[in-house]
Amino acid sequence: MPTTFTRLLRAFTHRPVLWLTAPIWLGLQACANSAAPASEPARPLWGTQWQLQALGAQPVMESSKASLQFPEVGRVAGHGSCNRFSGSVSVTGDQLTFGNMASTKMACMGGAMAQERDYLAALQKAQRYEQQGNTLLIYTQGMVLPLRFVRAP
Repeated sequence: MPTTFTRLLRAFTHRPVLWLTAPIWLGLQACANSAAPASEPARPLWGTQWQLQALGAQPVMESSKASLQFPEVGRVAGHGSCNRFSGSVSVTGDQLTFGNMASTKMACMGGAMAQERDYLAALQKAQRYEQQGNTLLIYTQGMVLPLRFVRAP
């Protein structure tokens, strides 16, 4: 009883067309594999700074200073709209969880206090993030659209 290898060897020996088609087939397979999109790993947030552009569907106020910084592993800081804040953050893959935050307590004029309250509350409900070039999206529980940030210079 011939082995599988022996049968393949006979097929290649008796059919010269297979010698010509095998390299073409292998070449096409290599092209097909290289064309498959590779999943982009989540880029680390550490050492980045972001400016808040929108709280879900609500754009931030003009001249808003709301920001988010990831100065080192496990730490977060930023500007709420009129107060500075800092705290802890846990990032696993694209999952994001903010810990307790400390904040200054200055009073603000206009709608800055309400914007800051909504912003900090949204961060506490963060679930995952996504980077798209110079844009950071943070998806939060209870909001249809994510928080949208642009990379700070």
